[in-house]
Amino acid sequence: MEERIGFIGLGVMGKSMAHLLLQNFKSINIYSRTKEKALPLIEEGATWYQSAKEVAKNSDIIFTIVGYPKDVREVYENMMETDIEGKLFVDMTTTEPSLEIELSKALEKKGASLIDAPVSGGDKGAREGTLSIMCGGKDEDISRAMKYFEVMGKNIKHLGPVGSGQHTKMANQILIAGTMIGLSESLVYAKNAGLDLNDVIATISKGAAGCWSLDNYGPRIVNGDFEPGFMVKHFVKDMKIALSESRKMGLNLKGLDLVERIYEEMEKEGEGDKGTQSLYNAISRI
Repeated sequence: MEERIGFIGLGVMGKSMAHLLLQNFKSINIYSRTKEKALPLIEEGATWYQSAKEVAKNSDIIFTIVGYPKDVREVYENMMETDIEGKLFVDMTTTEPSLEIELSKALEKKGASLIDAPVSGGDKGAREGTLSIMCGGKDEDISRAMKYFEVMGKNIKHLGPVGSGQHTKMANQILIAGTMIGLSESLVYAKNAGLDLNDVIATISKGAAGCWSLDNYGPRIVNGDFEPGFMVKHFVKDMKIALSESRKMGLNLKGLDLVERIYEEMEKEGEGDKGTQSLYNAISRI
């Protein structure tokens, strides 16, 4: 008998991930705080429920990808109000490693399991099913979820116990933070030097500077496309988590601290819903 699939959170990433699961498994139970976001999936045949608890009640494996740690906590506390014995929860939100460990222990007391499985690859990776999925959890739980992961991603790695996925995502976000400031400063410099940015990107992307951010965000910057593949406000959240975790380890990550402050200023100026590539505009103004 096929497992019943639940999916909670239909934002920039979640809507495409849920779409791929629906295409491949033909049935999915969904919930989002804003029902309008769910309408395209409902039209495709997804079943809408009025709460996260109702999705959990009517599903065997439940995927979540919401906004902030407080949202994760709220959703899971709601789902734990119903009988969840034997169910597997897969949190694909980027959130605090300590929160995932806490939730995992609470779920285990009710006979359920948790995998933390944050993703990287942006809106494009979510649409195309090419995400990197960073997993923390038990071997048997990862095996149970693998056929679903393989629909959403291409690079799926089991990194250790619950919390390991989130720690890996923090390493990912720290690297991206440095890359985005390098990308933005590089293109601001090239523009002010009177160079054609398309030519610059085509040239340096084939050498040591080549990277995913340059290939995917460089053309968007040139075309004036600052709509989100990943929102500034969510990246600020991630960097704050990374800074907090690094300080617990006694680390002083000055580069991350600098980029977080620039992005936080952008958020305060009303650019929180823009894409992370809009750092280019902030660097241009500095």
